[in-house]
Amino acid sequence: MNGPLEGPGKNSGDTIGTQPQTITESNHKRWRRRVPGGHGEQSDFRAAFNAAQLAMAIVDRDGRVLTANRALAALLGADPRRLVARPIAELAGLGLDGRVRSAYHEALQGRTDRMSCTRRLKHADGHTLWAEITVTPTARGGEALLSIADISERRDLQERLRHLQMHDPVTRLPNRTLFFERLATALSDSATGRTGICYVDLDGFKAINDTLGHRVGDTLLDAVAQRLTRCAEDAGSVECGGHLVARLGGDEFALLVESSTGTEQLTALAQSVLAALQRPFDLAGQRLAVSASIGVVERETEGTSPTELMQAADTTLYWAKADGKARWTLFDPERNAHRMTRQALSSTLRRAVERGEFVLEYQPIVGFADDVMRGVEALVRWKHPRFGMLSPDRFIGLAEENGAIVPLGRWVLAESCRQARRWMLEHPGPPLYVSVNVAVRQVWDSDLVQDVADTLEETGLPPGLLQLELTESAVMGSAGRPLQALQALSETGVRIAIDDFGTGYSNLAYLSRLPVRALKLDGTFVRGFRTARHQNPADETIVTALVQLAHKLGLTVTAECVEGPAQAERLRRIGCDTGQGWHYAKPMEADRISGLLSSYRGAQSA
Repeated sequence: MNGPLEGPGKNSGDTIGTQPQTITESNHKRWRRRVPGGHGEQSDFRAAFNAAQLAMAIVDRDGRVLTANRALAALLGADPRRLVARPIAELAGLGLDGRVRSAYHEALQGRTDRMSCTRRLKHADGHTLWAEITVTPTARGGEALLSIADISERRDLQERLRHLQMHDPVTRLPNRTLFFERLATALSDSATGRTGICYVDLDGFKAINDTLGHRVGDTLLDAVAQRLTRCAEDAGSVECGGHLVARLGGDEFALLVESSTGTEQLTALAQSVLAALQRPFDLAGQRLAVSASIGVVERETEGTSPTELMQAADTTLYWAKADGKARWTLFDPERNAHRMTRQALSSTLRRAVERGEFVLEYQPIVGFADDVMRGVEALVRWKHPRFGMLSPDRFIGLAEENGAIVPLGRWVLAESCRQARRWMLEHPGPPLYVSVNVAVRQVWDSDLVQDVADTLEETGLPPGLLQLELTESAVMGSAGRPLQALQALSETGVRIAIDDFGTGYSNLAYLSRLPVRALKLDGTFVRGFRTARHQNPADETIVTALVQLAHKLGLTVTAECVEGPAQAERLRRIGCDTGQGWHYAKPMEADRISGLLSSYRGAQSA
C-alpha cells in the first residue's frame, strides 16, 4: 500500500494519461463540470466542501479520487491536489479485507446505499489513527462521496472503558468476562489442540475478611494475585502457549493454559501455586496464612465448550474441598459420571414417585427359638427406566437431602400396610408385622403421626402390626417434635424400633426414656459370629450384654445380617429374639412371602 504522500498510483486502463499533474487537472475540471446548478451553486458547494471539518472526497466508480477537501488532506498529512486520482482503497485500506472490499465496490457501483467500516490509518508523520470510513453513492451515477471521521479519541475511551469492564479493580487481573472471552478463543485457536484450567479457591479467606476487615482482605487478594501471576510467568516461560491469570470473583481465581501440552503441565502448575500460597503473607504488620484448593482440568479443545470446561473445573474444585482442602485434584471422568448419576437421580426422584417407579421387597424376620417367621422388613427398590433396579443405598440419601423422602416415605408406608393387611386376611393364624424404615426428616417435614393414623385407617391394619424403624443416631438425638411424635405413635400401639443399634450414640440412659419396643443389632457385631474358628470373644461379650440390657428394659432384640447356621445358633444361645439375613431368606416380592406363609401354615395344619 502506498503512503498518503507517495503520489497517485498507475492504471493502464485510464485514458486520462499517466502524468500526475495532467490527471489532477483533468479529473478536477471534469468533476467541476458535473456539479449541479448554476455558477453560484457550484461555488457554494465547493466552498462548503472545502471548509467542512469532516474529511471528504468525491471518487469515481473505479474508486479514484476526483477531488478531496482540506480536512481529508490534513487527516492524512497530504496535499489535497496530490490526493486526486489516487485509489481510495489504498488511502483508506479498503482493499485489505475481502468482505469490506466487496461492500466497497458494491457502493461504488451504486448497488448498495452505503458502506461503512472502521480502519486504522497511518498519517504521513508516522502516527496512526482510528477512522470511521463511509462510502455513499451520489444522486448522479458513477460517483460516490467518501467521508473519513477520526474516532481515535472515542476509540481510546472505549478501550479504557473496556479495560475497566474487563479487569478486576482490586487485583487488576482480568475478570470473569475477559477470562471467558480468552477461554473461548483458546478452544478455537489452541496451537496444541489442548487447553487446561487451574481453578483456585482460597481456604480460610472468609475468616480473615470477617475478623480483619475488607481492606486487609483486599490487600491479601492483591498479594495472592501477584504470586499467581509469577507462577504463571514462570511456567509460561518454558512451556508452549500463553497463561492467563484471572480473578473470577470473591476469593476464586483461575489460571488458563491456552495451549497446554498435557495434564503433567497443569498439575505441575497447580503444585507450584500450592507451594507459593502456603508461604505466609506479611501485610500491614500482620503475618497471614492461607492455603488453596485447586481443581485441575485439561483436555482436547475439539468438542469442548467453555461452559463444559468450567463445569468440570468447578466440580474438581469441589472434590478438592471435600477431600480435605489445601490440595489440587485432577478431573476424573469416572468420578464425574458417578456425580452426574447422583444428580440425575436426585432431580427425578419426586417425579419417579408420581410415576410409580418404586417397588417393595420384603425380607423375613424369623424367631431364633422356633424358626417361625414373625414379621418382614419392607425394603424399597427403584425400578429406574435408565439405570435398572436400584437398591436403597443408591437413592435414600439423596431423597433425604432434597426432601423427596417425604412423598416416598408416605408411599412405602401405605403400600407396606396394605400388603400386611392382605396377608393377615389371606393367611389365618398369627399375623405378620411389617417393619418400615422412617427418616428423621419425615418427622420434621411432615406430620408423621397423622400420616400413620390415616394409613392405618385406610388400610385397616391394626397398629400393633406396624413397626417403624429409625436409626440410632436419629432417635438418640431426638428432642422436641421428633420425640413427641415417637411417643404419640407408641401410645397408639405402633411398635418403635431402633435400627443399626450399637453404631451411633449408644446413650443407654437416654434409651430408657424413649418409647422404643425393639432393638436391631447392627450387622458388624454379627459378622464375628460366622464360624467357631474365627470367633471374636469381644463380639459375643458385647452382644450378650446388649441383649441382656434390652431384655431388662422390656425390649426385644433382632440381629441383622445373619448369614449362616453357626451365627444363628450362637445368637439363639445368647438369647437374641429374632434374626434377619440371607441365612433365612433374601428380600423377595410380596407373592413369595405369601407362598412361604401358605407352605408354613399348611404344614402346621397337617
